[in-house]
Amino acid sequence: QLVESGGGLVQAGDSLRLACAASGRTMDYLTYAVAWFRQFPGKEREFVAAVSRGGSQQSYDDSVRGRCTISRDNAKNTVYLQCDDLEPGDTAVYYCAADRTVSPNYVSNRLSSYSIWGQGTQVTVSS
Repeated sequence: QLVESGGGLVQAGDSLRLACAASGRTMDYLTYAVAWFRQFPGKEREFVAAVSRGGSQQSYDDSVRGRCTISRDNAKNTVYLQCDDLEPGDTAVYYCAADRTVSPNYVSNRLSSYSIWGQGTQVTVSS
């Protein structure tokens, strides 16, 4: 029900915008907080950024704070992750995930909070 796009091969210092679109008529995107996680080879998925249902609250991991911005367009059922000044250390598979929540301002950085996941999109940053 979540489909990521926008990954690819870029050079260090470049920018990239990932998109996470909700698909299927059963998912009311407005009731979900959405997050981005990433997974390095052989590692657990780790938190990158999250945005609340209404979009007013965001949370970032320190590793991307100041370089990445998460936003959402609820009219398009899409959440974006814009990252600038990419580094080779950002190379990973990026996943979006959704957490159905009552509070419009709630965000979580915990993997276990999210029940709906996309299939992931590869981001490779060359030096």
